[in-house]
Amino acid sequence: MKPNQNVLLDVLFKNVTRIFAFLVFVLLAAIMASLIYGSSESISAHGLAFLWTNDWDPVNNRYGALVPIVGTLLTSIIALVIAVPVSFGIAMFLTELSPVWLRRPLGTAIEMLAAIPSIIYGMWGLFVFVPLFQEYVQPGIIDLFENVPVLNAIFAGPPFGIGVFTAGLILSIMIIPFITAVMRDVFELVPPLLKESAYGLGSTTWEVIWRVVLPFTKNGVIGGIMLGLGRALGETMAVTFVIGNAFNLPNSIFSPSNSIASALANEFNEAGGMQKAALLELGLILFLITTVVLAISKVLLLRLAKNEGAKS
Repeated sequence: MKPNQNVLLDVLFKNVTRIFAFLVFVLLAAIMASLIYGSSESISAHGLAFLWTNDWDPVNNRYGALVPIVGTLLTSIIALVIAVPVSFGIAMFLTELSPVWLRRPLGTAIEMLAAIPSIIYGMWGLFVFVPLFQEYVQPGIIDLFENVPVLNAIFAGPPFGIGVFTAGLILSIMIIPFITAVMRDVFELVPPLLKESAYGLGSTTWEVIWRVVLPFTKNGVIGGIMLGLGRALGETMAVTFVIGNAFNLPNSIFSPSNSIASALANEFNEAGGMQKAALLELGLILFLITTVVLAISKVLLLRLAKNEGAKS
């Protein structure tokens, strides 16, 4: 092949791949533009007050996003509180404590959790977990904290089984594989020399993890947590099954409520006019929140790669 042809093919290949890369930005911009256009009626009617209004009245065309926003944030925070320690323990076991023969099957089993459809998690939560939680666990928790200030307000209410806490717990199971995978990968980036030196000085496994591994990989760990948060924020079907789908601000973490994704799943099919515009504005809010979370996580992971091998 002639040199000129090689140069021409290289230029063509470079430009084609560049088009594919920029296509992602075009798609994101198109999605945002369509959401803004579809929700323009609601944006004009409600303004910024849409963010802190808790009315959702299709009959009188009054809408507010406060309840879905609060429900989305609460379920995601509960999911992180449960999932992060569990994911950290699994990742630490896989990289530091597990026998070599167990690492691959255990890692595969954890990753298989990510392949289970969200509707399966929702059905399991509604038909298996909720009855057990309602009958055997929730009443005991409510009675335990009944006379404890502050906690009696957090863990209050009748034992419905469904609610914000249940949705957060199901979400935590769903995001554990994602956070675990990132933590395991960044833990494996730590140079063996650093860990061996710490062990040689008499450090325990926990001291090596806390004083060597975590400082070296802190950006990647935070990035993995934020990836899990992005997953939790946008989850739809599993949350829809177990959150209760009530447009009420939760009085406690056991109260039924709603999230942005579950509100869209329940109402969008039959919505029209102002209601449809309000739902599209909810989608725009969720899109912006998720985009910011994922963007921050990517920046943190890039910083980890840039600082690989740097002094911790």
